[in-house]
Amino acid sequence: MSVLFGGVEAGGTKVVCAVGVGPDAVVDRTTIPTTSPGETLDRVIAYFRAQRAAGRDIAALGVASFGPLDLASGRITTTPKPGWGGTDLVGALRRGLGVPVALDTDVNGAAYGEHRWGAGRGQGTVVYVTVGTGIGGGAVVDGRPLHGLLHPEMGHLHVQRHPGDDFAGTCPFHGDCVEGLASGPAIARRAGRPAHDLGPLLSRTVALEAHYLSQLMTSILYLLMPHRIVVGGGVLNIPGLLDAVRAATADRLGKALDAVPATADLSTYIVPPDLGGLSGVLGALGLAEHEYQRLVAT
Repeated sequence: MSVLFGGVEAGGTKVVCAVGVGPDAVVDRTTIPTTSPGETLDRVIAYFRAQRAAGRDIAALGVASFGPLDLASGRITTTPKPGWGGTDLVGALRRGLGVPVALDTDVNGAAYGEHRWGAGRGQGTVVYVTVGTGIGGGAVVDGRPLHGLLHPEMGHLHVQRHPGDDFAGTCPFHGDCVEGLASGPAIARRAGRPAHDLGPLLSRTVALEAHYLSQLMTSILYLLMPHRIVVGGGVLNIPGLLDAVRAATADRLGKALDAVPATADLSTYIVPPDLGGLSGVLGALGLAEHEYQRLVAT
């Protein structure tokens, strides 16, 4: 294997690092706790330096990170993650490793991984939505992650409240956006217990989650018309939730998209990731390869 790439998926609680060229050729992988920016990035740099010393040098590094991000400067911006606002991800990693660094959001990275190797393989436009500690969405259109003034921030979409829900929401910016009402912390605070241990509150939680997440699904459909929506994140492990989201989405769509065959069976349209929990870090490997090929071509 002549050329290897590095991938970093930076999350709020952990950072996953990998060396390889794709899902069938990951030669090493590790997980690092997300602490302070300086400590975390030093440990990431140390990992790839150790890989270099072991003969697994990387030609480029891809980073799929929590945000929001300023992709032009390579920095994290107004994140609610304490201490991380303004962190120069690209600069620190480029200086520490001396290789090209490609940066995108964690959800754009996951969308890229699933588009290339997973549940979105062979599809033109793929959206990846994660529902966990936060809610976010990324999109790949014609093989490229979607950017504009910034990058998609689908988790901050405002939604109609469930008539029986008076929970204020957890989002520090909006309160009751979809992230504030349907993320893992929102479930835990509303229920008074963690999302993996809902007990008698399971059916009510599933109903509320389906109410909010189906609004996100239909908004994505109407705005982007993707060929497939991939939904990941720990909240989707709640029993019955994915099927409830599909059913609620179908109810919201009604007959509006009857002319679009792909949406006739939402069990094959709104799907879990094929790459499991590795969508983001594998997508980061793909971003690194794309950056390397771009530089070689120029």
